[in-house]
Amino acid sequence: MNFHTAPHTYTGEVHLNVLDINRAVQFYKEVIGFKVLEEAAAKVVLTADGKTPLLIIEQPENVMPKEAHKSGLYHFALLLPKRADLGAIIKHFIQQNVRIGAADHLVSEALYLSDPDGNGIEIYIDRDPAVWSWDNGKVAMSTDALDGESIIAESGEQTWDGLPVGTVMGHVHLHVANLPESEIFYNALGFEVVTDYPQALFMSNGKYHHHIGLNTWNGEGVSRPTVGNVGLQSYTLIYPNEATLKEAITKVEALDGKVELNGSGFVTVDPSGIQINLRVG
Repeated sequence: MNFHTAPHTYTGEVHLNVLDINRAVQFYKEVIGFKVLEEAAAKVVLTADGKTPLLIIEQPENVMPKEAHKSGLYHFALLLPKRADLGAIIKHFIQQNVRIGAADHLVSEALYLSDPDGNGIEIYIDRDPAVWSWDNGKVAMSTDALDGESIIAESGEQTWDGLPVGTVMGHVHLHVANLPESEIFYNALGFEVVTDYPQALFMSNGKYHHHIGLNTWNGEGVSRPTVGNVGLQSYTLIYPNEATLKEAITKVEALDGKVELNGSGFVTVDPSGIQINLRVG
């Protein structure tokens, strides 16, 4: 089952502010393996397949470094098509001396790192949904040691040649100020809680393990970052049709949330000040 196309609502492109656009482009091309889709002086759109935007990086005027203990991005997560791809990028990271973390989450196998500005990145593959364990509407997740050797072995002779076609934005994980408020808001947007950790909720559409992660690990009641500083500028949710999007907008407005037209879609802001673009795929 593909949880990142219709009839699901799923995560689209992520828009980050960075301190140095040239340094960021070099990192995202050479280390992560993106291709440039569009390029301007201070803004670059990156892709895996040569046509679908996945990451936008921008150097705002007078940008300042990432602020600690604020709401915003914990990590964005790139979902690779197959386990061998994860093995290939592990070999690539070893060759590049890239420092990474790793975890087996039962539903997925994941690598973790940060870009030069401290923006968090997860790169992962999903296990077959047939082996996910559900109980009373909740999916079992854990943080266990990753079997990196078997993943590398699965890649065989495959070498890393950039992000493969079929890479998608699997999920977005956010630092928020208040979990109950955030749960109500994201429920209005069409997501339900499918598992929880201490100070964290994981929400999805269509019984995925999570499209949205929410945590208060930066502190309960954290303030919003300064506009234009390094970090998350916005991210996108893609709805399967106009009716589903309209329903989400109606529910957000019923919570006194503001939804505005923005080009070919809409934009709203969650209770922690995180900007979300809403559009139909």
